Amino acid sequence: MAVKTIDAALPVDIFGVQTNIPLIHQVVTAQLAAARQGTHDVKSRGEVSGGGKKPYRQKGTGRARQGSIRAPQYNGGGIVHGPTPRSYDQRTPKKMKAAALRGALSDRARSGRLHVVESLVTGEVPSTKAAVAAIAELTARRRVLVVVKREDALTAKSLRNVTDLVVLTFDQLNTYDVVLSDDVIFTQAAFEAFVEARSAEGTETVALSAAVVEADAKPAAKAKKAPAKKAPAKKAEAAKVDAEPAEKVEAPAADATEGATKTQPYGPGSKAPLKSGNAPKGHEIKGNADSMKYHTADSPWYDQTVAEVWFDTEETAQAAGFTKAGE
Repeated sequence: MAVKTIDAALPVDIFGVQTNIPLIHQVVTAQLAAARQGTHDVKSRGEVSGGGKKPYRQKGTGRARQGSIRAPQYNGGGIVHGPTPRSYDQRTPKKMKAAALRGALSDRARSGRLHVVESLVTGEVPSTKAAVAAIAELTARRRVLVVVKREDALTAKSLRNVTDLVVLTFDQLNTYDVVLSDDVIFTQAAFEAFVEARSAEGTETVALSAAVVEADAKPAAKAKKAPAKKAPAKKAEAAKVDAEPAEKVEAPAADATEGATKTQPYGPGSKAPLKSGNAPKGHEIKGNADSMKYHTADSPWYDQTVAEVWFDTEETAQAAGFTKAGE
């Protein structure tokens, strides 16, 4: 049975914020530090048993003076500056934890690695086979995080023994598990409960399918141009005289593609490559602008080809002037 995906409405205050990498690093480091037990301990020379007697007299032996066979330089002696039990906890404000989680979820949404499904398992009996097959339809990546409601024991039992897969309830969702996972999958019930608990009422939303497109469409900041240096008057006049007899050669106008934009270089149905290198949602056909060839998933050169443009269908690629590789 095919898994039913949902084009959920993502609140921009959770899934549309700027990702703060240093903040995420600080929160994840604190979370990993808090998981340490801190029970490590070694024995100093005062804690090692024995060594109460002076091994030999102070003078007259020709050897260095010693007071105990449990001194650090002896085999079996105490340890100097060794680890002692301590707490590794770091104080991290709740607002920092919440901001880091929002940034991590926004990054997954922009890169097309956030999914919302109606359910992964149907019926009343847990089925690991059905749940794994449903996840395989959504993503082929190895590490997957599944978010469910606490009452959803059916999904939790179906996936609890799957390698490289983590199942969390929506109130346990944290920055470390989101960053560690390649894809995040919400069940519909868990997504609605998470949004209700985290998002303010009346917040603007954006469709899940449009999240990747909107992030890709943001214009890049223009670099400031350095002011051009003025040439000396004599050199400028000489250059002007030399340039006058030269004939102007007009560059051939490129064939304008109807409806072409920055994010759709070959019109509707085409997408420019994302910074993450992933395929935009719904666009799986790779196009090479140099050779004007396109590659489908069954092409032997598909994995080796670096996409310079993505198409949703073969008809769109052919309409843009591309031909199928190998023909």
